[in-house]
Amino acid sequence: MRAIVTGQVGMDKKRYLKSVADFAGEQGESVDLFTVGDIMYKEAPDVKPGTILNLPLSRLDALRRAAFKDVIAEAKGLEHVLVNTHATFRWRHGLFRAFDFDQIKALEPDIFVCLVDNIEIAHQRLHAEHDIDATLKDMMVWREEELLATELMSLALPGTQFYIVSRGRHAQTTRTMFRLLCRPEMRKVYPSFPMSHVVDMPDVQAEIDAFRDALAEHFITFDPGDVDEKLLLDRAAEAVKNGEDFFDHKPFQLGGDKTGKPVEAIRMKTREVLDIAGDIDGQIYMRDFKLIDQSDMIVSYVPELPGREEGKAIPGLSSGVERELQHAYEHAKEVYVVWKPAKPPSPFITETSTKIFTSVEDALAHFEAKGMFAQTNLFGQ
Repeated sequence: MRAIVTGQVGMDKKRYLKSVADFAGEQGESVDLFTVGDIMYKEAPDVKPGTILNLPLSRLDALRRAAFKDVIAEAKGLEHVLVNTHATFRWRHGLFRAFDFDQIKALEPDIFVCLVDNIEIAHQRLHAEHDIDATLKDMMVWREEELLATELMSLALPGTQFYIVSRGRHAQTTRTMFRLLCRPEMRKVYPSFPMSHVVDMPDVQAEIDAFRDALAEHFITFDPGDVDEKLLLDRAAEAVKNGEDFFDHKPFQLGGDKTGKPVEAIRMKTREVLDIAGDIDGQIYMRDFKLIDQSDMIVSYVPELPGREEGKAIPGLSSGVERELQHAYEHAKEVYVVWKPAKPPSPFITETSTKIFTSVEDALAHFEAKGMFAQTNLFGQ
């Protein structure tokens, strides 16, 4: 399997993809990683690190073609290949492409993957590594451009598949990328669950995290919670009410980062976050539906939430979860629901679901009985 992996600046794709290759080695698989930018610098020893995008476009194109020529030659005969590159750049030259179709075709890729991350994390990473002044709005635009250009590359090559993969919970998504490359026969699942309105409910969060982890053990999962910018927007709105020009934000509250490292707060400008409110909502809407489209099935977890009146519980069925279920049904996906509330689901759930379960354990037992769990190797990955 050959994958071309793109992503906007600030993603630190090289280190991430190296962790994917290292993880593959632990599973007994050999994955060769080619980083186009590094090869371009080797082709141009006179160019100082971090300055290559300042070159005239003519020389930049020549260096890129030379680098891709090397990758095409060296990749011949290799079983699993990751090519770390970009689809677009936006620099002092304006917006320009970072690929040539003839060379992309010659590489014979199987999949195209655009890596995404929380925008505030990518923004922080970019400014820590580069001398550049980019706003959160810039970052949102660059991400959309990279996603679109990568998808167009895939559409131009029939037989290839385009995926969006979130960096998110690093250990989980490293395994996701590995499985896309080395275990493509595994079923692809979109886990659906309420997010923003359970932030202050730790017991419910724990239920949801257990559900997400259980699915990730047995499937390739495209988890919407791995990029959660709605929480950033909610905190900016709260900061406005409190008259705060800045606020401290900890990403990935739902589930943590799963690395054992503490989640560090990022100092955010309230106005700058509010300026991208429309971008955040629009991209969540687009991205989550695309994650469903690239999955084989959706599995939704509906928890029981404490009611406003003591002793009364209500279904944790958000409008987002309802739209995801409807979208999956209308696009001929298998639709499974784990329904925890005592109150029975409405016809809008029962009539659009392939099957409804009362527990995660029952759902997993059904999936196993139906042969949905792929045969894994000795390492269980």
